[in-house]
Amino acid sequence: MGYLSTVIGHPTDGSPVSGGGLSQNGRFSYGYASSLGKRASMEDFYETRIESVDGQLIGLFGVFDGHGGAKVAEYVKHNLFSHLLRHPKFMSDTKVAIDDSYKSTDSEFLESDSTQNQCGSTASTAVLVGDRLFVANVGDSRAIICRAGNAVPVSKDHKPDQTDERQRIEEAGGFVMWAGTWRVGGVLAVSRAFGDKLLKQYVVVDPEIQVRTFGVFNVSHFISLSNCICM
Repeated sequence: MGYLSTVIGHPTDGSPVSGGGLSQNGRFSYGYASSLGKRASMEDFYETRIESVDGQLIGLFGVFDGHGGAKVAEYVKHNLFSHLLRHPKFMSDTKVAIDDSYKSTDSEFLESDSTQNQCGSTASTAVLVGDRLFVANVGDSRAIICRAGNAVPVSKDHKPDQTDERQRIEEAGGFVMWAGTWRVGGVLAVSRAFGDKLLKQYVVVDPEIQVRTFGVFNVSHFISLSNCICM
């Protein structure tokens, strides 16, 4: 287990929340911050966990940026990492486990709640296993690694006007149109997300996964721009 300096939570009244923790072996630390923006209610969630798997400390960090309501983002917060830790290939093939866990979490939510047809969430997650950092994302929640003050992007936005994303959407029978910005079906400004049941045929939850060797970096940060988690 890790040591936490602040209880992890969610600002239900919109007040800022911040805190952090340190792994038991002192190998890595993390911090998080969250505050309400211009919206009337908070739709973003974060999750930070330190777990022991096969005698090895594992760090799991994520930011989930909701749209159309908070229901999907909250569900992903509470279930994604639990699915991942239970995956039989979590230690042996972490990339496959992450991909499967994104998809199973999404399917489980869609089957469990038929009322949230237009609610969804992007996600940006980082999983530290040994000296490897697995960064995955769907949507436009971004992640960077910072070394000696230099920021290196480790995620790619999923936008409907990108050539590959637009082709995939159109081949699935959908369309992309301009409505203030480029949108799937004239509705959604991201082309990959959890939830979004009405657009699920086109808005997939296939994560882009990048792997970095953590030992290469003297100081590393994982940052998502909706909320903030630094590691």
